[in-house]
Amino acid sequence: MPAHEKINYVEYPARDLAATKRFFQDAFGWAFEDYGPDYAAFSGQGLDGGFFRSELAARTSQGSALVVFYSERLEETLAKVVAAGGEVVKPVFSFPGGRRFHFTEPSGNEFAVWSEAAAAAGDGAPEG
Repeated sequence: MPAHEKINYVEYPARDLAATKRFFQDAFGWAFEDYGPDYAAFSGQGLDGGFFRSELAARTSQGSALVVFYSERLEETLAKVVAAGGEVVKPVFSFPGGRRFHFTEPSGNEFAVWSEAAAAAGDGAPEG
């Protein structure tokens, strides 16, 4: 049940809706429900949302908000993102409390993935 006055849904543009859906299916196991040829919705991913056909892309360099995924195994998630066709736009870096990387999916939207410092240390990667 949606909570009163709480964030409930996010929508992103998608230049190539089919490629965007394929990317999230392959990298994160998402399922989509199509609403006509120009919209695909996802649910059960921490926050429900959808992609609408558009020539625009959400990028932090253009002032867009950033949706950030959490991973217990950052390098494993990074490998899945790359294998599914994502492009790493900010390689793994440390920040207070953990490590993260940024990527774009095939339609050019930017996302990030973070891992706690303790989880990052457990994956064999150096901290710094």
